[in-house]
Amino acid sequence: MNNAAKKAVKDAISHSCLCRLTEILNIEKLDDVIVEVTVAVSRPEEIDENAIKELLPIGKKSVKAVKGGMRVSGLNLAQFGDINDSIEVAVACVTVGIE
Repeated sequence: MNNAAKKAVKDAISHSCLCRLTEILNIEKLDDVIVEVTVAVSRPEEIDENAIKELLPIGKKSVKAVKGGMRVSGLNLAQFGDINDSIEVAVACVTVGIE
């Protein structure tokens, strides 16, 4: 569950560009921005919000896990560390703003 959420957040971050953000927002440092993450998974109560926050390189961070994503049956291969046959898909949205 958490691995799928982390991958979704990393993917969302990798598709964004924050170049010249300090000039555009007229702020002194990037620690002043607000970074809000919403991650949708099938079991949101299992998300480790602190682990997600560690992925965010800047800002005042918040994480919200909501019901969503997708869970389907797949293979259960012990050599890959699988504990069951489920495949978890997570969807993440990363929003950056200022106060």
